[in-house]
Amino acid sequence: MPTIKSIEDLKRIREEAQKIREMRDQTDKVQIVVGMGTVGIAAGARETLKAILGFIEKNHLADVILRQTGNMGLEGQDPVVQVFLPNQEKVTYGKVTPAVALKIMEEHIVKGNVVLENKIEA
Repeated sequence: MPTIKSIEDLKRIREEAQKIREMRDQTDKVQIVVGMGTVGIAAGARETLKAILGFIEKNHLADVILRQTGNMGLEGQDPVVQVFLPNQEKVTYGKVTPAVALKIMEEHIVKGNVVLENKIEA
């Protein structure tokens, strides 16, 4: 359980819980969440996000929702990407460069095969 030290912490936790609820409500769509905290951005998360967005647009993937979030709390793994496929457990990937992002999109999102090299075990 996260430590609550201020009203801002409480608001942040509430917003994160609400996002998770919203994601669960849309079970018929593929959801991709990119960690865009300060460390993630410094590690290249913007480029990773752009690569994923470009793949979605190029391949006309209308059933994919791309979201951004803050720091995912996985030190040393940034950029971090989470994939939520309908009726499956989420998969978290670490050190996702634009090239790795494209591989995840092709293999996991399109073909349904988890990319084991970058998967972070929970």
